[in-house]
Amino acid sequence: MREWVLVSPHRTQRPWQGQVEEVHLEPVPQYDPDCYLCPGNSRAGGRQNPKYESTFVFDNDFPALLPDAPKGSLSERDLIVAESERGICRVLCFSPRHELTLASMSNAAVRHVVDVWAEQYLELGGRDWVDHVEIFENRGAMMGASNPHPHCQIWANESVPNIPAQEQQSLASYLANHKRCLLCDYVDLEERSSERLVCSNQSFVAVVPFWAVWPFEVMVLSRGHVASLDQLGNAARDALTDLLRRVAARYDNLFKVPFPYSMGFHQKPTDGELHPEWHMHAHFLPPLLRSATVRKFMVGYELLCSPQRDITPESAAERLRNCSEAPLGS
Repeated sequence: MREWVLVSPHRTQRPWQGQVEEVHLEPVPQYDPDCYLCPGNSRAGGRQNPKYESTFVFDNDFPALLPDAPKGSLSERDLIVAESERGICRVLCFSPRHELTLASMSNAAVRHVVDVWAEQYLELGGRDWVDHVEIFENRGAMMGASNPHPHCQIWANESVPNIPAQEQQSLASYLANHKRCLLCDYVDLEERSSERLVCSNQSFVAVVPFWAVWPFEVMVLSRGHVASLDQLGNAARDALTDLLRRVAARYDNLFKVPFPYSMGFHQKPTDGELHPEWHMHAHFLPPLLRSATVRKFMVGYELLCSPQRDITPESAAERLRNCSEAPLGS
């Protein structure tokens, strides 16, 4: 996004006296009677989940965006500017089983999740006032996930949010200047060097991007020029399923713990335009730095000046490449 990242690999030698997170590896049951996402259980306000057997989608009981937000705006001398924002927030449960994760689910189960993602993108994005659909998963208490049940969120916005909008500017500028897709060229570059390549299959690649900010950040990119999930055929959806499970398993095996992360898909806006510049991709943003108990914080220089990382993207990719793809504990 046209921002510099300061890389300081010599800092890995420094002693660590900062915060150390506690890790509790307690058994997780297949069903939790107190979980508000498990089948048949009650949610906030008395709503009851159906006894679903695969995936389950519902409107978030505590949404950040409302579809009927009143129209309004504010501008005071171009110094204070505000506009109302409509939206829809949904929750997608990946599985009825409370203890599963993307890494431990079957291929068939994850493939069904991929299909539902595509359906939700089309359904929400098909509303004439929705310009952007964000599908994202927060995994682990460290990332603010309040419930370990396998699930993600889907937010549909009236406008394109900041980070996808910045990506769009970069993608459109590169296409205008080079007459080629930025991320198509980037996939080709990464496959030729292979230094930052984590794993791949016939339709997707997973790399630690050259500009990565988080220690073990990973980007999943389609090999072909595909703008959104709904454009993927059956074989490509199978390939995406395969790669997502493999990346998630490598994360778990890196430090032998259920790995926390935020993961999300960036797809073309749903504003009715063609957007030839857009190339679908997913970001995995995990906070763990050097062990299961030490995490990276964005503080000081990083909040005030520029992002900084201690581990080079090449060394991070090598460590992930060397990890097993078997589900943790199998």
